[in-house]
Amino acid sequence: MSAVISFLAANNYPLLLNAYPYYAYDPKYMKLDYVLLNSTTVIVHDGNLGYTNMLHAMVDTVYTAMEKVGGQKVEVVLSETGWPWGGGPAVATVEYAKIHNNNAVRLAANPNGTPKRPGKGLETYLFAMFNENLKNEGIEQHYGLYYPDMNEVYHVDFP
Repeated sequence: MSAVISFLAANNYPLLLNAYPYYAYDPKYMKLDYVLLNSTTVIVHDGNLGYTNMLHAMVDTVYTAMEKVGGQKVEVVLSETGWPWGGGPAVATVEYAKIHNNNAVRLAANPNGTPKRPGKGLETYLFAMFNENLKNEGIEQHYGLYYPDMNEVYHVDFP
C-alpha cells in the first residue's frame, strides 16, 4: 500500500474509495441511524474524535491508514457509496435508500469535512444512476436512483 500512497502523494492525486455502510451494518452492534447517516448525536468515539455516521468513520479509517505510510497530504474522494432499495434483506428498502443517499448528498455538500479532516469537504459520488437489470438477481440490481425506463425510484435532493 505504501507504494501506491507514495505515488498518489508525489503526483497530488486523490485516493478513490468505495465505501458502503450498508455492507458493514450489523443490527446487533450498530444503530440504523448511524449507518443511514441520520444520527444527530455522536455514536462512536475514537479517542478525541466523535462520529455521528459510519461513512465519515470509514473515510477517516482510510485517512489513518494512509498517514501511517506517509500519505498525510493525500485526499480521499468517495468514488462510490449507496444503499440498495430492494433485492435483499429487510433493510434494503426504498425508504432507507432515500434516507441514506439524501444524507450522503447533504454530507458531501457540507464543507465541514470529517472529524479527522475538518474543514475539507468530501467529494462524493452516488452509486448508481440507473438500476442494472442485467446483473445477477439480488441487491446489485437495486442501487439505481432511476429505473432503466428513466422513471425515478425515489427522489434525491441535489444542491
